[in-house]
Amino acid sequence: MVTLDVRPQLLDTLSALRDSVAATRFPLPLAGAARARANRDELLAQLDDYLVPRLRDPEAPLLAVVGGSTGAGKSTLVNSLVGRRVSEAGVLRPTTRTPVLVCHPDDHHWFSGMRVLPELTRVWAHQQDPVDELLLPDRETPTRVLRIETTETVPRGLALLDAPDIDSLIADNRVLAAELICAADIWIMVTTATRYADAIPWHLLRTAKEYDATLVTVLDRVPHQVVSEVSRQYGALLAKAGLGDVPRFTVPELPESAWGAGLLPATAVAPLRTWLVHHTQDAAARQQVIARTVHGLLNSLTSRMPELASAAAAQYAASLRLTGAVETAYDSEHARVRGRLQAGAVLAGDALKRWRAFPLDCTPGELLDALVESLGALLLCSVTAADERVHEAWRHEPAAGAPGLAGRDHSSESAEHRIGLAVRRWRRELEEYAEDEVRVLERTSAPDPEVVAAVVATSLLGGRRTRNVGEGLADKLGAHGALRLRDRAARLLADCVDRVMHTERERRLAPLDALGVNPGPQADLIAALSVLQKER
Repeated sequence: MVTLDVRPQLLDTLSALRDSVAATRFPLPLAGAARARANRDELLAQLDDYLVPRLRDPEAPLLAVVGGSTGAGKSTLVNSLVGRRVSEAGVLRPTTRTPVLVCHPDDHHWFSGMRVLPELTRVWAHQQDPVDELLLPDRETPTRVLRIETTETVPRGLALLDAPDIDSLIADNRVLAAELICAADIWIMVTTATRYADAIPWHLLRTAKEYDATLVTVLDRVPHQVVSEVSRQYGALLAKAGLGDVPRFTVPELPESAWGAGLLPATAVAPLRTWLVHHTQDAAARQQVIARTVHGLLNSLTSRMPELASAAAAQYAASLRLTGAVETAYDSEHARVRGRLQAGAVLAGDALKRWRAFPLDCTPGELLDALVESLGALLLCSVTAADERVHEAWRHEPAAGAPGLAGRDHSSESAEHRIGLAVRRWRRELEEYAEDEVRVLERTSAPDPEVVAAVVATSLLGGRRTRNVGEGLADKLGAHGALRLRDRAARLLADCVDRVMHTERERRLAPLDALGVNPGPQADLIAALSVLQKER
């Protein structure tokens, strides 16, 4: 018989693995991202609600979760197993909105705390509040609750949980049903004579087989005249799916279950109840139930963890492609800007007109204004071109459809404002440098600092057309002063251009960076699985 491993080292390893899974994100809308998110959430639920709690408290009662499709008769079945109405049943669908857990009074403490299903708020039978409408403080949406009932008709060491419909029209109910099943020692799958071949119940059965969980099936509401035929066909389907050894119970269609309003006769549910009592009270059978479900989940990690790691790797690869497109576009435009500056592209249009009129018909301030405006236009054009290249590259990437990326504002107006601030700051610093050089001159007839700044700016931005400007600057400041000012001004210009292109590139990358896609999760998942395998 398989035994249960409850060593502290294994618990520590599982806790570390759980943290690695919880830290994994799949924000980019790739083909397998939705499935990866669902698998991660399911795995977290199984770790938090079953595997870790079960290994910490192996003596805790068995939890049998009763799940199934809408109208399968889950609540009636639970009520009949208990011997009184503890879960609402009726013709309205969905009936079970609030899950109900039933246990022996002596086992109440195992479920009143947050040992399992910590996300659900506990309410008890004596509370009269309509639990489906309870609100958390300062919240407008109902909190999810678990109603706990106690009765001595349930044997010690067993708890029954009536879950919402797995195919509920209400999405929250479907999610909750899946979470509850993840917390089960025993999965009790309920279907009916008319719906036993439906796809959704079979998805649950195949999932239980995949995880090698302890599974029981109940074929409910079977008319007397077709009991043998329906049972045979259902058994054949189970065998074909590799589930032929799953305990199978048949409940006949009775007047008491017509509208879910009454309790079935004890004889109708006696075989199922006997099976549950035996696996609760017989130590070997109980050990086998727990060990099978625990080891099934542990063994499933061998394939599930690499799948999550692969999905995380795909996210990172897509992120690298998106980042690479941005960096390539901006690096290319950055190089083009430097080339255009060397070619004197800034000294064009109104700036060139002002330079030709300087100093007779144009003041140094007007010339600087024109140069600053032309430099800003050149930088804005390059940033816009880079963004257009990014947009074209991202258009072929599904990952670029992430909400944080698609909704980001890259308007030319905001870029124009930021670039305008940067080039005006360059002008102010250039004028300060010019004032410093003029201040150190020992001549009485020192040149106007604004004129010096305008001449230096023109010599830097005019390309070959202003090669001779340096000679006039040397006459004003001396050879050393002119060379020193030009070098400082050139570095200042380069810093301004680099800062603009870097800032705009980082702003373009910021929404992608905010998604936090990095290579860490893939490595962490594989490492956590490796440590677990060694520990086992």
